Amino acid sequence: MGNPFKSYDIRGRLGVDLDETVAHRIARAFAQVTGAAAVVLARDCRESSPALAEAVAKGLMAEGVQVLDLGLAGTEEMYFATAHLGAGGGIMVTASHNPADYNGMKLVGPGAMPLTAEAFAKVRALSEADAPDRLPGGSWQDVSATRAAYVARVVGMVGAQAIGPLQVLVNAGNGAAGPTLDALAEGLEKAGARLDLLRLHHDPDGSFPNGIPNPLLPENRPVTAAAVQAAGAGMGVAFDGDFDRCFLFDGQGGFVDGEHVVALLAAAHLQQTPGATIIHDPRVLWAVEDTIARHGGRSVLAPTGHVFLKAAMRREGAVYGGEMSAHHYFRDFMACDSGMIPWLMVAGLIGRTGRSLADLVGDLRRDFPSSGEINFAVADTAATVARVHKALAPLAKAEDRTDGLSLSFGDWRLNLRASNTEPLLRLNVEARGDAGLVAAGVARLTALIEG
Repeated sequence: MGNPFKSYDIRGRLGVDLDETVAHRIARAFAQVTGAAAVVLARDCRESSPALAEAVAKGLMAEGVQVLDLGLAGTEEMYFATAHLGAGGGIMVTASHNPADYNGMKLVGPGAMPLTAEAFAKVRALSEADAPDRLPGGSWQDVSATRAAYVARVVGMVGAQAIGPLQVLVNAGNGAAGPTLDALAEGLEKAGARLDLLRLHHDPDGSFPNGIPNPLLPENRPVTAAAVQAAGAGMGVAFDGDFDRCFLFDGQGGFVDGEHVVALLAAAHLQQTPGATIIHDPRVLWAVEDTIARHGGRSVLAPTGHVFLKAAMRREGAVYGGEMSAHHYFRDFMACDSGMIPWLMVAGLIGRTGRSLADLVGDLRRDFPSSGEINFAVADTAATVARVHKALAPLAKAEDRTDGLSLSFGDWRLNLRASNTEPLLRLNVEARGDAGLVAAGVARLTALIEG
């Protein structure tokens, strides 16, 4: 078997990196490292997930653990249940947006805290060791009813009475989101929200008849955009497979870039909590920093990745943290990421301001155009970044190394960073009010990167 352990989680090809035996060993190692008496378990709707989840449950019970099983659920429901039930840890069986022949696992400790790098390394080492079997002493319990408490938490966070009237096209992508969306819709209606949800590709189906749910890819967006336009909806929302990320479309079918969603959520939080701290990543930041400044908040940079964002959230006492890749973290949700809270908060912002989503993001699109993330496969990422630095750093007005290389030239800036999960360099370019500068910057960087 190959190695399914990545920077933050476990992910690999079935039968190559990951199978039921590997999942069983990882679960046993997780129990040994955390010492958890009870562990929350959940899974997405991939065809391989039920068998892998069963292997995880057996591995945990072989270490005397009480398995608290949510069944089919989202990653954020696992986070919530781990904290809500006072469990010693949580495991989500998912490969999120990866191809159909992949699966994986996301691991957290008490309170849904990420495992430390040392603990994660120990889980890997123990899972690869040939440890003897123990006598099973654990137990299994169905805790799927915890969804009601999760719904109550989300509904209580999003200001339901300010939402609507609004028609929203929701595309679950045949992932795990559908049943949770239905439960949330019922809870929101009882709390006074006026939402008309139009459901697309709603039922979970691990064969993914409409393609793998990964709306971050531009080629996957037209189906949602077209459905929004056809319905005349005020907003569109598309989810990835385990719905820890959501992607927004305005009423004209236009995709809302990730940094603009972060800016909107920063504004929403600062309206409720004046002077609060907002965490964000450094890939594309001018629209976010401008919004935070205008609303009287405090802006703090953190490196990309949930481990870093969550640590910064707790360290700085931030109310919200956002990444342009559509991971959004909330203080009142264990400083964890959610794919349901963001779009509901944006819906509330629409309700409170009386402005459409297209109107809300129009100024941001005009004032802070950006390239979107551009990926380059290069032989030597460090050498390529060094070449870009040598050529452009002498011309820059500011340099930052929070995450990769950021250079600012006053009217445009770039961020170039190696991916944490793939052998790629990721480039983002943004400008102040001039899309031509973005295009010119991308052309210049492309020439430098490609050598």
